[in-house]
Amino acid sequence: MAKEKSENRVYENETGVQGQYKTWFLDYASYVILERAVPAIEDGLKPVQRRILHAMKEMDDGRFNKVANIIGQSMQYHPHGDASIGDALVNLGQKDLLIETQGNWGDVRTGDEAAAARYIEARLSKFALEVAFNAKTTEWALSYDGRKNEPVTLPMKFPLLLAQGADGIAVGLSTKILPHNFNELIDASIKYLKGKKFELFPDFQTGGIIDIANYNGGKRGGKVRVRAHIEELDKKTLVIKDVPYSVTTTQLMESITKANDQGKIKIKKVVDVTAKDVEIQIDLAAGISPDITIDALYAFTDCEVSISPNACVIIADKPHFLGVQELLTVSADNTKRILNRELEIKLSELEDKWHYTSLEKIFFEEKIYKELEQKHENWDKVIEAIDKAFNPFKKRLKRDIQREDILKLTEKPVRRIYRLDINELNEQIKSIEADIQQVKFDLDHLTDFAVAYFENLQKKYGKGRERKTEIREFDTIQVKQVAIANTKVYINREEGFVGTSLKKDEFLTDCSDYDDIICFTKSGKMKVVKVSDKVFIGKDIIYAAVFQKNDERTTYNMIYVDGASGVSYGKRFNVTGITRDKEYDLTKGTDKSRIHYFTANLNGEAEVVKVVLSPNCTARIKELDYFFEEIEIKGRGSMGNQVTKYPIKTAKFKEAGKSTLAGRKLWFDDKFGRLNTDSKGQYLGSFEDEKLIVIYQDGNYELTDTELQQRFDPEKILLVEKFDPEKVITAVYLDNDKQQFNIKRFKIETTTLKNKFLFIKDGEGNRLEAVSTDPAPILIVQSGKGALVRKAKFKVVNMVEVMGWKAVGSKLTDYSKTIEMSWESHHKEDQAQPELFE
Repeated sequence: MAKEKSENRVYENETGVQGQYKTWFLDYASYVILERAVPAIEDGLKPVQRRILHAMKEMDDGRFNKVANIIGQSMQYHPHGDASIGDALVNLGQKDLLIETQGNWGDVRTGDEAAAARYIEARLSKFALEVAFNAKTTEWALSYDGRKNEPVTLPMKFPLLLAQGADGIAVGLSTKILPHNFNELIDASIKYLKGKKFELFPDFQTGGIIDIANYNGGKRGGKVRVRAHIEELDKKTLVIKDVPYSVTTTQLMESITKANDQGKIKIKKVVDVTAKDVEIQIDLAAGISPDITIDALYAFTDCEVSISPNACVIIADKPHFLGVQELLTVSADNTKRILNRELEIKLSELEDKWHYTSLEKIFFEEKIYKELEQKHENWDKVIEAIDKAFNPFKKRLKRDIQREDILKLTEKPVRRIYRLDINELNEQIKSIEADIQQVKFDLDHLTDFAVAYFENLQKKYGKGRERKTEIREFDTIQVKQVAIANTKVYINREEGFVGTSLKKDEFLTDCSDYDDIICFTKSGKMKVVKVSDKVFIGKDIIYAAVFQKNDERTTYNMIYVDGASGVSYGKRFNVTGITRDKEYDLTKGTDKSRIHYFTANLNGEAEVVKVVLSPNCTARIKELDYFFEEIEIKGRGSMGNQVTKYPIKTAKFKEAGKSTLAGRKLWFDDKFGRLNTDSKGQYLGSFEDEKLIVIYQDGNYELTDTELQQRFDPEKILLVEKFDPEKVITAVYLDNDKQQFNIKRFKIETTTLKNKFLFIKDGEGNRLEAVSTDPAPILIVQSGKGALVRKAKFKVVNMVEVMGWKAVGSKLTDYSKTIEMSWESHHKEDQAQPELFE
């Protein structure tokens, strides 16, 4: 009795309320992971997607079906509501791969929803029917109610998971697999099957630009940055041409409006004029730089988003985290395995067909059918007689004759057999034997067969599926440099406070929320603080401004007296890097040290200061001029050079000086299309007040300043260099109307900055072919191909006079697709020794 009670308690603990609490969470988590959120590695589908496709295959008759009907059919297999099935179906349809759609299916770019299920229609695409279904190779299981069979996984012969991507949030884990390009996936599969290396990077329906530097093969811990294309329509208008993946036009506009309301950007209005293509127009506020605004849009709005992939898939009923290369190799191996199984099935069917056709031929050719006319005791005796009649011919066959084979033969109508019928059977057997031989060959060369399969897929379905997302490395946007100065900072010099809340005190400057303020006090202390409501610096602030980190040109000139010795020192220094909120002493650090004279010079200017000594001192000369240009620029902690050992009454500005710094060296980074001072890209020279000239492929030139925030499209630029108005520009361009190349030499006569001027003949298809600022350029023209290549040199100076920049120019040669032009290098001799024309 005690034993029975004990057993009952154990049973209650396992199945009662307490026991269920122990397992419920794990059961629920396992269910969500395996049955809802995470795709299977075999076919790349979640259960709801697989059931939808299976239901559509059952309904498939080549015509479109109402989505409402498809949902109803799918509910036979999916134990959830119609809403979840409908959403999953719309999601599949919007990917434009497995399902052909009809009606309003919404738009992933704008976020518009699909019409109601009763209004829209769908059917399986030809691609889906080819790669996803084969009842003979499918593993089946009972549906949730036991009434029907459903596929455990579909026999998918394509890396669908990587093509469509996947998102899912389960219990304790999530999956995020980014979509990839159709053709690139096929190319990668072929490379893998051939034993070659391959790379895969995301490609989005929405287009955009992607930086894959940290993609990490799609594994956990990786990250991609995605941007919208933003173009400058004119100096007052920007146009956004697409949206980043997972961002809609509505979300994008809301983020732009929010950034404007917060003062991070300044715009007049933003208008969505999206139709066939995405187009969002942004009207800029007066005086706002379009280049800086583009950077600010990337920094503060959803024009740039960061996406972290997390490829989680179900393998053998357990979640695994893989990379895209592993997913591709598993898919390619799976495709190869399925193709092998299909060939084996086909071979078996062909051998059965050959066997029966051979039996049929013998049955009629050897008149075995006449056994049906003989009198036998019963039907079994007839079958035995026919089987016995086949004995002399069984050596011709490849397997034993079964009773079912004979029964099938007896079902054929008996009639008079002609030689033509026998010949037809012989032809059928030959055809079957050829097919068997081909299938065996394919099985022996399975890799080649799989490669040919993928190549055929690409040929049939790859057109129109070119890459939409441009792969490009992004430059780093400095938020402080692009943020709009939307905050006013005030200063109380006497009490030593700075901040945004001191509105009754002196206005200091406009700045952004991301800026720091650098402050100097009379006692020789320096501190850099974050912009905030109110910060104490120290009494008697003599100078404060927005701090620019790593600024090597702003130079501080200072004369201070050492409190201990009474000696006055002069020093020049830069402040490049600091610790925020830390107080730095710029003097020798003794009590009663103080600053006599202080200036901040943005370009390293060195002024002359008139120093007046105390009238009570013993110095014979009571006034002297102090030249800061004679002092080297050192670190902020340097003591400085002695100015005088006598007490100073006043030190005042006397005369402005020139900069003691060399011109700023600039480079053009043709990867990002940006100017920089970090030695990246093409060296442009040392600049003070000089301008840049930019010459574009479309035949425009532009004069511009050296502002580092400017953006250039490197793919549209032929030349960037320091502008010299005396330099002669040599240009060769295509006159598409006359089908000829023209050449001209001219000087820049315009002075307007940041305006483009067309210097070639205006016309559709006209383009700049070559340009040089060499004083004596030699043009090399190569035409023809292979053995017919011909080169010619042209001394341009002897051929063409200098003309106005608007001139059409002179004819150089007729147009040909094989013509290539280049300028002769002054450092190398041309090995081909082309003919020289003057």
